[in-house]
Amino acid sequence: MGWTTALVAATSVAQISSQNTIGKFNEEVNNRNAKVLENEKTAIANKTELDLANFDKQFQKLEGSAVVSTNKSGVAYEGTALRIARANMREKALQENIIKYNSKVAQSQKIEQANFARIKANMARQESKLAMIKTGSSLGMSLLTMSQGTTV
Repeated sequence: MGWTTALVAATSVAQISSQNTIGKFNEEVNNRNAKVLENEKTAIANKTELDLANFDKQFQKLEGSAVVSTNKSGVAYEGTALRIARANMREKALQENIIKYNSKVAQSQKIEQANFARIKANMARQESKLAMIKTGSSLGMSLLTMSQGTTV
């Protein structure tokens, strides 16, 4: 084996090693991105609970001030005042459902993004393996061609 053969083999081995390292790194980055996205999903769920609590607090203040205003004006809590209170309760339920729905949509999007990041991680690893195979077969072809050239 001549020095050119050794040089070709050494550079090919170094390239294969680099391709392996790059593939593993890209895989780890994308897996980390998936974990970050999953944490964002959890943060959205926690924020939803906080938003619902704040909304309920604001609603109770509004409801309390409406009752106080009604009582202050000397109007009985019946008829129009009661219809307004019922309409407010329906609106409260609707707004709570909207907050929950928007949260679930955002959480689902984060899950999908995390799944896509995992797919990208697998693809990065497979691409690096294919590049390693290609480099290895190129090395084999080069060595075969070099050995045929010296024996003829």
